[in-house]
Amino acid sequence: MRADKRERLEAAGWRVGSAEEFLGLSPQEADYVQVKLALSLALRERRLQSELTQADLARLVQSSQSRIAKMEAGDPGVSVDLLMKSLLALGASPRDLARAIDSVPRRD
Repeated sequence: MRADKRERLEAAGWRVGSAEEFLGLSPQEADYVQVKLALSLALRERRLQSELTQADLARLVQSSQSRIAKMEAGDPGVSVDLLMKSLLALGASPRDLARAIDSVPRRD
């Protein structure tokens, strides 16, 4: 958020914070969410690079197109296990998975 916008909101009496603060997530929970989002993004990018539709990927991993859409959207009901299996089915290597996870911003 831009600093000037933050100042205007705070001057109007609003409290500005992070999603983690709002949801009451522990640092570990926040990191888990970030890892899932990184894997979701990696899945979408790899699918698009492979020139597959969501329906194509669904057939490949024996799932449904709607489930693939949820995976790519970072739906909380999707497991890390399913994200990783799907990435592997698209030809990702364990090193590719590690790179995706390593893209998660580090906490200071």
